[in-house]
Amino acid sequence: MSYSEKTRSAYQSVLQGLQDAGLFKQERFIHSPQAADIEVEFPSGASVRKVINMCANNYLGLSSHPDVVKAAHEGMDARGYGMSSVRFICGTQDIHRTLERKVTEFLGTEDTILFPSCMDANAGVFEAILTKDDVMISDRLVHASLIDGIRLCSAMQDTYKHADMAHLEQKLEMHQDRRFRLVITDGVFSMDGDTAPLDKMVSLAEKYDAMILIDDSHASGFIGKTGRGTHEKYGVVGKMDVITTTFGKALGGATGGCVSGRRELVEMCRQKARPYLFSNSIAPVVVQGVLKVFDILMASTERRDKLEKNAAYWRKGLQEAGFVLKEGDTPIVPVMLFNAKLAGDFSRALYDEGIYAVGFFFPVVHKSQSRIRTQISAGHEMHHLDKALAAFIKVGKKFEILGKAKQEIIERFGM
Repeated sequence: MSYSEKTRSAYQSVLQGLQDAGLFKQERFIHSPQAADIEVEFPSGASVRKVINMCANNYLGLSSHPDVVKAAHEGMDARGYGMSSVRFICGTQDIHRTLERKVTEFLGTEDTILFPSCMDANAGVFEAILTKDDVMISDRLVHASLIDGIRLCSAMQDTYKHADMAHLEQKLEMHQDRRFRLVITDGVFSMDGDTAPLDKMVSLAEKYDAMILIDDSHASGFIGKTGRGTHEKYGVVGKMDVITTTFGKALGGATGGCVSGRRELVEMCRQKARPYLFSNSIAPVVVQGVLKVFDILMASTERRDKLEKNAAYWRKGLQEAGFVLKEGDTPIVPVMLFNAKLAGDFSRALYDEGIYAVGFFFPVVHKSQSRIRTQISAGHEMHHLDKALAAFIKVGKKFEILGKAKQEIIERFGM
C-alpha cells in the first residue's frame, strides 16, 4: 500500500501538533439558513442550539432574503441548475452578460467579466494582464487570494508597508524602468477592517504612471455613500483600473466573483485568464439571485445605512467595555486577544453564552495577532447586539482581560 503507516503517522503527528498548540480549526455545522440567528452543531455530534451569528460575511442580511431566494428559484426553473461548460465553449447565457453589465453600472467601471469566485478572479487577473517586464507592488497585508494570484504571475514582485504611502512612493520611483507598474491592495482589509487610502494612491498612480487593482470583496454593496465600495468612500469612482470582488459576501452570499475595470484589461482576462477559461460558468440560479440583489441595492440605501449604524453601536460598546480593538470604521471589528489558545477558549465560552464568533489565529493571522473577528450585519437588530455585547463582557471578565492593554494580555497568556 502506497499510503504506509509511516506516512499516516507523519501526518497524524502534524495534526496533533496543531491541536497541542491550540491552532487546530474545528468546523461547525449550521442547520439553518444564514441569518442573524442560526442553529449550530458544535462540536460535531453535540446537540443543535440556536445562537446569534457574529462572524458572517452576510453584511447586508441578503443571504436568505425572500426576494433573492424567489429570484434564484425562478432562475433555476427558467435556465436550469448549471451550465456544464466554460464560458467560451457553450457556457454563456444572456443573463451572464446582463449581470456583467449590471456590475459595471454599479461599480462605475468600463466592463466586467464573471468568475466562479473572487479567489479565481484574483488567481487569473495578474497572469492575464502582466508579463515579466512589469512589476506588481502590493500592500503587505493583502488577502491570501491576491498573494496566490501574484505568485502565479511572471511579473516582478514587490511590497510596501501596510497603507504607507511614503513607502509606496519609494517603490514606484524605484520601478520606473518597468513597462507597467501595478499597485495592489484590498479596499477593506478583511482581518483588520481598515481601508486603503485610495485617494492618495490614485494621486501617486497618476504621478508615477501606475495602475491600481483593489480587491473590494469586503466593501462592495455597503462601503461608500451608496454602497459602491471603497472607491466611492474615497471619491475616486472611475479611477480604479481593476476591481475584483465577490458575490459571496454582501451581494447575496452565494458564490461567484468578477474582474471589473478598464475595457482592455477585462478583455485580456476573457482571452487569457485560466480560471475563466477552464472553470464552469456561474450557475443561472446564482446569476438571477445576484441580479435581484443589485435591484434591491440600487433602489435604496436602507440596508447599508442600518449596517453603518449597527457597526458604530457595536464598536462603541466593545470599546467602552475595555476590549482591545483594531481601529476602523467598517462592520469588521476585531477583538484582539494575541494568543491562539485564548482565542479558541474565548470563542467556546461565547458559544456557551449563545454567541457564535470564531477565533482567528495562525496561519490566518500572524502568531502575535490572534483575535475574535466580529462582523456586523444589517440583519442584526438591537436585541442581537445587546445580547452579544453582554456575552462578550461576561466572557471578558471570566478571562480577566477587560481594561487590559496588549502587553498585559500577552504577559498573562503568552503569544
